[in-house]
Amino acid sequence: MHAHLRAARRLTGVLAITLPALLAACTADQPTPAPLATADPVPAGVDAARDELAALAAAAQDRHLTARYAFGTTDAPDRTVVVTSANDGTWRVDVPAWGLGGTVDVSLAATADGLFQCALPSAGRPEPASCVRLGDRDDAVPRRLDPRVQHPFTDWLEVLTDRRAPLAVSPAATPTGATGQCYSVESTSASLNAPLDVGIYCYGTDGTPTAVRADFGTLKLAGEPGPAPATVQLAGPVVEGDAVGRGAPSPSDSPSAGTP
Repeated sequence: MHAHLRAARRLTGVLAITLPALLAACTADQPTPAPLATADPVPAGVDAARDELAALAAAAQDRHLTARYAFGTTDAPDRTVVVTSANDGTWRVDVPAWGLGGTVDVSLAATADGLFQCALPSAGRPEPASCVRLGDRDDAVPRRLDPRVQHPFTDWLEVLTDRRAPLAVSPAATPTGATGQCYSVESTSASLNAPLDVGIYCYGTDGTPTAVRADFGTLKLAGEPGPAPATVQLAGPVVEGDAVGRGAPSPSDSPSAGTP
């Protein structure tokens, strides 16, 4: 009886020693599991579209010209916007029927002397053109004075060339009546201050902006661009005073009869 107990204890001790070794050997023979993917790869076509648009926007930064664009919005008849990008980097964009409820034509210009808004002779303003300084050349146009039409030819080009900007880019169909290679641009940021308007941006192979469809309206190149001047000229002399805003002027209050 005692002999059987001693034999059982010896078998238990052997198993306690050999089983962990056998299990470790089996575990060592198992292949290492592949790590789990943390994110889906970016589709090659999307990445290529971002590169293509960045290259065209960089070419647009170096493209100096004088060009006319058909400008369409939902609240006004089509107009012609004139864009001048001079050889020295100065620029000017003339926007008809924008100021004072659509009765005054305005021009925005960035020269060596600063950023200016000029009021042009128009239906609601028969006086000669005059300009007001808004700030330094690289300052932003105040929101209440901003027609936004100039951005695709100026600061938004810097955003489109910046691969760190929170944008999603994909190829897009060319809008009716437009030409060029077009891309849909969306913002991937939750911020309310998007770096540019989402929409469709189109360019010729030489970097000429050919069409833009964004929140401010639609621009389409009208005819072949002309040569660029050496520098832009303001539409009129610089004067002291207030710039022209977008809103229509409020009616003057007439004095009431019989008021003491």
